Amino acid sequence: MTALILGAVVFAVLFAGFSALGVWQVQRLAWKQELIRQVDARIHAAPVAAPPPDQVVTRQADQYRRVVVSGRFDHSREALVKAVTDLGPGYWVLTPLETDRGFTVLINRGFVPSERQKLADRAAGQVGGRAAVVGLLRLTEPDGGFLRANDPAGDRWFSRDVAGIAKARGLQGPVAAYFIDADATPNPGSWPRGGLTVVRFANSHLIYALTWFGLALMSAAGFVLFAREEKRRRAAR
Repeated sequence: MTALILGAVVFAVLFAGFSALGVWQVQRLAWKQELIRQVDARIHAAPVAAPPPDQVVTRQADQYRRVVVSGRFDHSREALVKAVTDLGPGYWVLTPLETDRGFTVLINRGFVPSERQKLADRAAGQVGGRAAVVGLLRLTEPDGGFLRANDPAGDRWFSRDVAGIAKARGLQGPVAAYFIDADATPNPGSWPRGGLTVVRFANSHLIYALTWFGLALMSAAGFVLFAREEKRRRAAR
């Protein structure tokens, strides 16, 4: 009887643990589906004014919010960030926009292939005068990318680190802590190419939930087999 009781305790712990993990994944699934719904609504909403630097923006409430801002580009202080897109390898072009509202925000004007990284190779795209930008608000990416850290001293950027780029380019005055991915509105000369933001969320929570619930059922079935075998042994004795 001792072995049967011990086995019951072990299998009960396994069943409870696996079931709890399955319930947790169901809750995560509901959270992820709500997040996807919210982001989809933001992407397709009418653009709102880009928030000022003193307004707190968060990933949950503001990431991928459609915004509009106007001002003048400072092309002399653009930064190129390594990128790989459906158009191939190249760079994101991040250009400071000195807004009409008295602050600066980095605009990801879009993608250029490696052979277009020099300003002279895309001179037509250096928009002068006042410009209006509609795009998606994105949070800063300070941790580098492509398994490599940003190198401000060498002017090598692998992620869109707003604070790092602002410091390296000597941007003055208040600078927004986010950047904006410009939409697909064509630029003169076709480069940079905007509107390439990839909005994708991994959502495997249902598969994980079914896996954990399956393991819970397997542990229950294992206990039944164990109990039968233990009873057979007792009867044989």
